[in-house]
Amino acid sequence: MATEAVVLTVDGPHGEREVRISSPSRVLWPDSGITKLDLANYIIAVGTPFVAANGDRPVSLQRFPDGIDGEQFFSKNPPKGAPEYVRSEMVVYPSARTHPQLVIDEPAAAVWAVQMNTVVFHPWASRAEASDNPDQLRIDLDPQPGTDFQDAIPAAIALKAVLEEAGLTAFVKTSGNRGLHVFAPIEPTHEFLEVRHAVIAAARELERRMPDKVTTAWWKEERGERMFVDFNQANRDRTMAGAYSPRAIAHAPVSCPLEWDELDGADPTTFTILTMPERLATVGDPWAHMHDAPGTIDTLLGWWERDVSDGLGELPFPPDYPKMPGEPPRVQPSRARKQ
Repeated sequence: MATEAVVLTVDGPHGEREVRISSPSRVLWPDSGITKLDLANYIIAVGTPFVAANGDRPVSLQRFPDGIDGEQFFSKNPPKGAPEYVRSEMVVYPSARTHPQLVIDEPAAAVWAVQMNTVVFHPWASRAEASDNPDQLRIDLDPQPGTDFQDAIPAAIALKAVLEEAGLTAFVKTSGNRGLHVFAPIEPTHEFLEVRHAVIAAARELERRMPDKVTTAWWKEERGERMFVDFNQANRDRTMAGAYSPRAIAHAPVSCPLEWDELDGADPTTFTILTMPERLATVGDPWAHMHDAPGTIDTLLGWWERDVSDGLGELPFPPDYPKMPGEPPRVQPSRARKQ
């Protein structure tokens, strides 16, 4: 019986590999008409910067067997039948459970993930071989109702200044939706909880400078029309869409790294699966040298200790986390007042 499957040749660090794509004409983005084969070819086109940004890290695959409008689920460990070039590393989850997690080392592994109907790639902030210690400080600027991408821009620029004062070099990318992600390369010498505290320290400093525009309030009822600095994205096993990863949104946007001087006037809707290969060919990869000179979080941890001494302690953790030392009650303020 004839099959629709196609075989793609994917170049990589170990030579060419052949990756079979079944159902290549399956439409993943109905509004854009983008197919599974289109997505596989996109990953091939951006393979080198994609692997540089997301490779050698535990990664979760957000999979959509029937396209972005259908059911979805996450894969963390390699399924049976994965090719030999798709590896895994043991990681520890917040529950203290240990489990193997997928790792992408070359473009062919990412194309294989597309064959498994992956649309969004979610890499950890740490390397696979040292997964307890992040080598990236990540801050998610999340627009709240009444705000949009343009409101995230001044917050990101101010955050860049905060991080520079702490001795860190900041990099920025679109989230692929309405927000911005600010990263800073760091030496992998501290575990996740300490990096979370460094993020909270930076977020509080940003909030002091832009109190009417930025908030660290975990509870939505307290945020107002401000940019939420999502500190909980710094936790173990908390991830965001990786650089150059597609998003499951109708116009097929991509989480796009930018130079800082591109940020003013940037339109995140123009960075898509269809436009990104040409952008890379003409502009290059703004994150190519991200890890050339990592910094430390020592200054930020000093700010954290100062704030703790001033009465600003731990902030809430995600609801699926075990109760953490020093954490405030996990009840929204309005409900607590009623009680």
